Amino acid sequence: MSHKALVVGASGIVGQNLANRLVAEGWSVYGLARRVGSLPATVMPVAADALDPASLRAALAGVMPTHVFFTTWTRRATEAENCVANSAMIRNVLAALPRPQALVHASLVTGLKHYLGPFEAYAQGAPPQTPFRESMPRLDVENFYYAQEDVLFEAAERHGFAWTVHRPHTVIGHAIGNLMNMGTTLAVYATLCREAGLPFVFPGSPAQWQGLTDVTDARQLASQILWAATSPAGRNRAFNVVNGDVFRWNWLWPELAAWFGIEAAPYPGHATSLEQMLAGRETQWATIADRHGLREPALGRLASPWHTDADLGRPVECVTDMSLSRRLGFTGYQYTPDSFFDLFERLRTGRYIP
Repeated sequence: MSHKALVVGASGIVGQNLANRLVAEGWSVYGLARRVGSLPATVMPVAADALDPASLRAALAGVMPTHVFFTTWTRRATEAENCVANSAMIRNVLAALPRPQALVHASLVTGLKHYLGPFEAYAQGAPPQTPFRESMPRLDVENFYYAQEDVLFEAAERHGFAWTVHRPHTVIGHAIGNLMNMGTTLAVYATLCREAGLPFVFPGSPAQWQGLTDVTDARQLASQILWAATSPAGRNRAFNVVNGDVFRWNWLWPELAAWFGIEAAPYPGHATSLEQMLAGRETQWATIADRHGLREPALGRLASPWHTDADLGRPVECVTDMSLSRRLGFTGYQYTPDSFFDLFERLRTGRYIP
């Protein structure tokens, strides 16, 4: 069977890594994004806005994929608005396909807010039981992940294709202009600390500093998505996906500092807003970028400190169980320090370990 993929959100962290992996496996890959200039030549660009049905119909008129991968999202002022906009993107893409009945499989990437709740009520209320397992029930709150799932499930039943949902923790990987980009945000923060002599203070909560946690390398996520989309064991299931190891930030933070040739500052015992620490440093970053010949002089296109504050500021332990996909045959593993170091190396030199 000839595999033809449509990656929705192909310019993002997840979409880029997934598209590259699919191409490497011999797939024909269409990459849908509003801005397709950053897509590699091996990906066929589809320039469209997933919230604009007319532009989607025109852009997808000749595209008949066997597999669709939803790897994008949009942020709105309230969770009610998030539910409307993010579910609409999935509905619009599927409605715009010339032959949705030809689909074999559709994959949706969500995340741990499935268990922690939306940004409006993030990690509030009674602490969720850890490790997070796919069998845990939905929270009794509005959550755009649930709205996306419901649209996917209904379409799969109507058109007869299989589906999977993938729930990563914080995704570490390369993308510029991404809304949720902890790895690059910490690289920018460390560079500013080194260049300006600022203390490299862990910005998160005591629970995150001291407790066990995990993250998801974008390459590990791409591997699981590919496995689930082509394995009978992956049909019609939701899967957690993390690197496969656990760590404490009080161990990893000095490791990150050492990569940049700086010392990790003593932890102050409380969260310190990274968004506030990086506020007003646009000119300083532009000067650093000019001095070192960096490609991106705009601080706002590299760092997303609001999201890093949300992730590292959680007052609860966050550990993810991957037993389900492992029992069914997915054996991928990624050493977490290398997730960060490989990204830092790419940002510094343009090289990346696939």
